Amino acid sequence: MTKCIYSFFLLICILFQKFTSFVLLNCFQSELKISSRMFQLSEMRDMVRVPPLKFNLPLEQAIMEELNRKLANKVVLNVGLCICAFDLVKMENSYIYPGDGASHTRTTFQFVVFRPSIEEILEGVVLSASSSGLQVSLGFFSGIFIKPENMVAGSYYDETEKVWIWNYQEEHKLFMDVGQKIRLRVISESFVDTTPSGPQLAAEHQAAVAAAAAGSVVAVAKDPFSEVHPYTIYGSTDGSGLGMISWWAEDEDEDVKDEANEGQEDSQSEHLEST
Repeated sequence: MTKCIYSFFLLICILFQKFTSFVLLNCFQSELKISSRMFQLSEMRDMVRVPPLKFNLPLEQAIMEELNRKLANKVVLNVGLCICAFDLVKMENSYIYPGDGASHTRTTFQFVVFRPSIEEILEGVVLSASSSGLQVSLGFFSGIFIKPENMVAGSYYDETEKVWIWNYQEEHKLFMDVGQKIRLRVISESFVDTTPSGPQLAAEHQAAVAAAAAGSVVAVAKDPFSEVHPYTIYGSTDGSGLGMISWWAEDEDEDVKDEANEGQEDSQSEHLEST
């Protein structure tokens, strides 16, 4: 009887974990109005360490919690930005090593990762602008950049206003303001191993201390394009319907109205034919 209750409780925990992952994934899609293709299920394998504090939990639940703690909101090289654990595929035997009271379990699991495909359309918000281009944020990920050569033809950077401008037909100036929504097409991606090395960090720290002692430290605004990001997406706004959402808002509203009117006309004609 006790074994049946334990099995039932374990099943409830696993179903709840999967339901939570499913709800989280759908929340990202509905809130940001983005396609599900940018979220993928990636199968990975790792040795999961479960501390003694969690020995009172079912092993599956403890491993899922440790995987989320270890990988969620982190970039895995050549995989993508990890969102949440989805499922456990296989768990091998658990071991407790001398000098460490935790259990170690070799586990194969599925993780929801953010990695949009090439040519996919994304909608985000302009986070910053500089002469190097635009930085775009999706709310949970801000490593998206648009270089000047990938912008719509006729775009230029205004050093005075600190904003990018599209000179449309040499008569209208359309601004790419920070904080406004933008639509782009993914054209490439880049992964960089940013794992720090001890000696390098020590040398940088010593150089910073020496510069501070000499009074030569000057606060300079960093350009996001010059920073090293573990995962970077490069986009383009060169195409019909791409760029600032406000540029195409009226056209999209008219298209929706036209489709609605066509639907009403079709339904009326079908109704007349039936009568």
